[in-house]
Amino acid sequence: MENPQDNIQVDIFGLSLTPSISGGGYAVILKEISGSRRLPIIIGQYEAQSIALELEGIKPPRPLTHDLLKEIVETFGYSVNYILINELKDSTFYAKIKFDSTNLEEIDARPSDAIAIALKFSAPIYVNSEIMDEVGFVPDYDEQVLPKQEDEVEPEEVTDESFQEKTSSKKLDSKNLSGKEKKLMQLKSELEEAITKEDYEKAAHLRDEIKKMEISNLN
Repeated sequence: MENPQDNIQVDIFGLSLTPSISGGGYAVILKEISGSRRLPIIIGQYEAQSIALELEGIKPPRPLTHDLLKEIVETFGYSVNYILINELKDSTFYAKIKFDSTNLEEIDARPSDAIAIALKFSAPIYVNSEIMDEVGFVPDYDEQVLPKQEDEVEPEEVTDESFQEKTSSKKLDSKNLSGKEKKLMQLKSELEEAITKEDYEKAAHLRDEIKKMEISNLN
């Protein structure tokens, strides 16, 4: 496998939970850490939701597939060093997951799964420099791509009890809020309820709507 130092380290800059009109999929936007180029990758709905939950620090009541994979990897005594998006062939991206053991050095993976796994292990993400040179782009304005987060969200376990406590406390504090703030509070409560009920499709749409409202409030 290529030395990660010969490639470009990136971070997740944006995540779209709205299907694109042309491709019908969702998109994760990677940004090189030492530069301004972006790399959009179309991913599936489930992978987009998994990445979104991890970025928001939301833990579902039951482990999802990538949580289970992390537990299995750690059970066998391994960890993930980094992931590398190493190839682009016929408009399809390919990736590898690099482990910390000589017995199991690397495995092939879809970029969406590799990115989700990297987030679970807090592992760095790299992109082959030739891929970034070929399809990376510099946006005219940063506003063209929404940032992945407006505020840091501390991870927490979502339970029925915690949801009820948060909802009741929010109701008490809502008297002096504006119409937009009340709407935003309502959407966040609905998001927590959707996560509790494991309705991740609804949660994805609610999260996207919340992001749009938070961005509009900054303008």
